Amino acid sequence: MKTEIQKRRTFAIISHPDAGKTTLTEKLLLFGGAIHVAGAVKSNKIKKTATSDWMEIEKQRGISVATSVMGFDYEGYKINILDTPGHQDFAEDTYRTLTAVDSVIIVVDIAKGVEAQTRKLMEVCRMRKTPVMIFVNKMDRDGKEPFDLLDELEEELQIHVRPLSWPIEMGVKFKGVYNLYEEKLDLYTPSKQTITESVKINDVNSPELDAQIGADLAVKLREDLELINGVYPAFDRETYLTGDVAPVFFGSALNNFGVKELLDCFVRIAPSPRPVAAEERTVDPENDPFSGFIFKIHANMDPNHRSCIAFLKICSGKFERNTNYRHVRFDKLMKFSQATAFMAQKKETVDEAYAGDIIGLPDTGNFKIGDTLTAGEVLHFKGLPSFSPEMFKYIENADPMKTKQLTKGIDQLMDEGVAQLFTNQFNGRKIIGTVGQLQFEVIQYRLLHEYGAQCRWEPLHLYKACWIECDLPEVLYDFKRRKYQFMATDKQGRNVFLADSNYVLQMAQQDFPKIRFHFSSEF
Repeated sequence: MKTEIQKRRTFAIISHPDAGKTTLTEKLLLFGGAIHVAGAVKSNKIKKTATSDWMEIEKQRGISVATSVMGFDYEGYKINILDTPGHQDFAEDTYRTLTAVDSVIIVVDIAKGVEAQTRKLMEVCRMRKTPVMIFVNKMDRDGKEPFDLLDELEEELQIHVRPLSWPIEMGVKFKGVYNLYEEKLDLYTPSKQTITESVKINDVNSPELDAQIGADLAVKLREDLELINGVYPAFDRETYLTGDVAPVFFGSALNNFGVKELLDCFVRIAPSPRPVAAEERTVDPENDPFSGFIFKIHANMDPNHRSCIAFLKICSGKFERNTNYRHVRFDKLMKFSQATAFMAQKKETVDEAYAGDIIGLPDTGNFKIGDTLTAGEVLHFKGLPSFSPEMFKYIENADPMKTKQLTKGIDQLMDEGVAQLFTNQFNGRKIIGTVGQLQFEVIQYRLLHEYGAQCRWEPLHLYKACWIECDLPEVLYDFKRRKYQFMATDKQGRNVFLADSNYVLQMAQQDFPKIRFHFSSEF
């Protein structure tokens, strides 16, 4: 079991939209032999779409709207990649995904540098002390000077960086990179095939370098490398594992350049599964009894079967099919005969899986995000919050004949955590709260195409929804009576206060000091 766990590498790829995340995922899958032709994220000529963007709406828009999980074997390692949505409207899915991974690769566009969404996601990594690697993409286009970009990465992401490869020119003049980690020169030929011509050069002062890239570029490269070794401390795996230093690689995912070097270095230095904090104790991956938590639920992965799948991250021990495991929230035993491993939408049944793996369990309404399964022990894993939504609309049924389908659709989509459902106590109307406008379109699209139900949105002006609780029942009763029009309940039946302005929220907090207001659902 120990050997199996040491072989696991589970990581997420994150970035701002359009930095090339899904393209990089495709190329990594190509090296792992998991796919034979890489799909395009957005192209009218190529009919094959990216493996990880399998939902109909993703193919149409050319963006990822849900995290997809893909596993493959590479050089004796078992790799699990989670391709996350970059769009801020789906940030919540990404935040939750980051709780299930042991390390992260951040993709940065050479021309745009660090963007808003990258900064936000980096904060989550810093909070959890997750090791980070940076891949600077699109070197075949003109962009920022590499040294300027390194300064920007350090300043914006508040992390020390250490280049492990260094570019020679960029844009149309791009010649390739010098790989400092393996001491070799990788020459660039514009092509989408998996060939990189490598020349082993241990000593950069050797005349071989001049012969390969020309005397002028060789002089510049030597100066750059001298500067790098003078400014940045030598790479140390320990400081990377504690999340203090980020190794940087340069390349072009679209042209398949620099991706294999990134992967080769990644499997060697990235952490195998790490201990996970539960409320009761810290769970070590090599502990014998099985434990894991649900970090994502996805409805209708197979539209023909209307099935829901719960994604389980295994934290310790070994999962075996047809074995009884304890569902901690319900305190009952459950057995799974159909646990699956993923390749985005395609899945295959697994007989066993180890700590670090992500498996799918068929869900018939038994799971919520954050649920724990164990071999018997009572454990609660932390850190899977829902945040207070920022946009609200009433959801109305546009086709009275399809009431049942609409109710079922809303129910399943809310369990996925794509948005939150509140029921207004004043008029009984259903309110959907999201963190971004795009989510309303996705919900409407999926309700129609996956459940055959039509909904329409009605505007609703609210500032914030916050969960409230109080130890004194009479104070809570008084608050709910006085704020009757602004009270709602969430899907779990908890009290939610809907403030229509910042002023109203502040006044409520002043007038009722004994009531606790929460802006995330984990309390």
